[in-house]
Amino acid sequence: MNPDIQTWIDQLRSGDVRTLARAISTVENRAPGWSELLKALFPHSGKARVLGLTGPPGAGKSTLVDQLARFYRRGNDNDNDKDKRTVGIIAVDPTSPYTGGAILGDRIRMQEHFSDPGIYIRSMATRGSLGGLARTTADVTTVLDASGRDLIMIETVGVGQDEVDIVRLADITILILVPGMGDDVQTIKAGIMEIADIFAINKSDRDGAEHVEREIRTLQSLAMRHDGWTPPIVKTIASQGVGIEELADAISDYEAYLQKENLALHKSVENWQERLIEMLRDALLEKARTQLGDGNLARLAAEVAEHKRDPYTLVEEIAARLTR
Repeated sequence: MNPDIQTWIDQLRSGDVRTLARAISTVENRAPGWSELLKALFPHSGKARVLGLTGPPGAGKSTLVDQLARFYRRGNDNDNDKDKRTVGIIAVDPTSPYTGGAILGDRIRMQEHFSDPGIYIRSMATRGSLGGLARTTADVTTVLDASGRDLIMIETVGVGQDEVDIVRLADITILILVPGMGDDVQTIKAGIMEIADIFAINKSDRDGAEHVEREIRTLQSLAMRHDGWTPPIVKTIASQGVGIEELADAISDYEAYLQKENLALHKSVENWQERLIEMLRDALLEKARTQLGDGNLARLAAEVAEHKRDPYTLVEEIAARLTR
C-alpha cells in the first residue's frame, strides 16, 4: 500500500476531522487516489449502523435528522459518554439541472452541531443522479463508516417514488410522511411503501394524521414482507422534539430483529448484489467513454441522428470492444 495512503488512513481513524473531510472530497470528486483509498478503507468498514431517511419534500426530514442526532449524542445518561454514539450525516441535496449547483441547505439548518466533534455533517449534490442519492453516496458512507462513526444517517432528496436507491445502502429505512399534503396516501400507493422498515408520521399535530395512519395499516394488511417484519408507525413532531425517543426505540427494535436468524447478513447480501451490478455498470460506462472520447461519441451520435447507422449494432460493437 502507498505509505501516504496508510498515513492518511491512520489520521482518519484517529478522529482527525480535516483528514475525514479531505478523504470524502477525494472520493466524491474522483480525485487521484480515490480508488486506492476506498480499497484500503473497506476492511475497516461494516461496523456503523446506516439509517436512511426518505419521504416527500416538506415532510421535515432535516428536522427529524437533527433531532435524532441530538438524541444519540445525548445518550442514555448525560454523564456517561459511553452511551453516546458518534454520528455522521449525509444530506443529499437536489442539483440544478441548469447550473449543476446544489442548495446544500442542511449545513445552515444543522450548523449548531458543528461545535460537536461527535457529529460530522456532509452535504452532497445529486449531480444528476436519479433515485434520490448522489452517485458517490455509497462511497462516502464507506469513508464515514471506516472513520469509526457509530451511526450514519442519510437524508435523501425527497423525489417521491423514484427514491428507492436508499434501500440498497441503508440497514434501516425510515419513510417520513406528513398529513395534509393532499397526495400523501397516493405517494404510499405509488410503490414507495415497500421500502419502509419504519414509518414516521411527522407534524402529527396536524389534521389528517389519524387518516394517514389508517391508510398505512390498511395497506400493510394487504401484503406481508418476506422477512415477516411489520413496520411500526411512529408519530412525531420533529420541530418540538416529540416522538423522537419512540422513533429511536423503533429503530432499536428493528436492529434487534435483524440479528435474528442472520437477517442482517441476508439483507446485506441482497443489497451488495444490487450495488455490485451498479458499480460494474458505472465502471464499464466509464471505460466506454474513455475509449470513445468526446469527439468520437459526437460523431457516432450524429451518424445515428442522420440514420446512417442504427444504434443497436453500434452499441453491440462498443460492448464487444470493451471485452477484448
